[in-house]
Amino acid sequence: MTRVRFVALGDSLTEGVGDPVGDGWRGWAALLAAGLAEEPVEFTNLAVSGAQTRDVVERQLPGGLALRPDVVSVVVGVNDTLRCTFDVGAVAARLDTVYAAFNAQGALLLTACLPDPGTMLGLPGALARPLARRQRAVNAVVHALSDRYGAVHLHACEGHWTTDRAMWSADRLHPGEGGHRQLALRFHALLAERGAATGPAPSPENEFPAPTRSASLWWLATAGTGWVARRCTDLLPQLLTLAADELRHHARGTSARLDLRTSAAVSAALAALSATERTEAA
Repeated sequence: MTRVRFVALGDSLTEGVGDPVGDGWRGWAALLAAGLAEEPVEFTNLAVSGAQTRDVVERQLPGGLALRPDVVSVVVGVNDTLRCTFDVGAVAARLDTVYAAFNAQGALLLTACLPDPGTMLGLPGALARPLARRQRAVNAVVHALSDRYGAVHLHACEGHWTTDRAMWSADRLHPGEGGHRQLALRFHALLAERGAATGPAPSPENEFPAPTRSASLWWLATAGTGWVARRCTDLLPQLLTLAADELRHHARGTSARLDLRTSAAVSAALAALSATERTEAA
């Protein structure tokens, strides 16, 4: 019998950051792989920490297509929101390229919408709201494209797990082992509903003891702070400008305009994809 082939694409979330095993990371995708079928699954994790949608298109997509997966996960976009070059139209076009390529091969696509990084980091409102708006825009695009391509879509931006600190690692951006297990369990349940997961569901119980508070603080003060800084350096000047704009609109009572502007950008991005699709079909 041919083994099920599962390929995972994305960033540090899918790489498994926050769920250390030995000298590396495990993560939700590896946990899920073990439950996709009763026999061993051929699992390949192409996700790389720090990856943006451009990296997935240019570096991960070719390798993923070459493996001709039966199941493929594409969970990416948070790092795009942490860049001064953020453009929801470009994000939408890249995700559409990736989704369409695997869909054409007949692979079952897994996607997820994610919590916004500003809230997870506990940033002040004026700083957190612009990031939240960006993440909502990415999530709206992922929702729409997931529906277009018949993906198994996980609403990971919702639920008690987003506010349960026990589910998250010290950096507050990555799930800990418990959070990764929750993601794997929720994906497995969705796949089982479709008859696409026939193996046992991942255990919700942690295999390893949680890091001590002192160990977590030490990691955050050393590696963790550097991780966040490397991904946000080029955003910080722009984020301050966005925060100032946020405060001005709040003072004038016109904050709704910022939300409308974002909604319009998402609509334009999806409309552009539809126009391209019609042109290619013609």
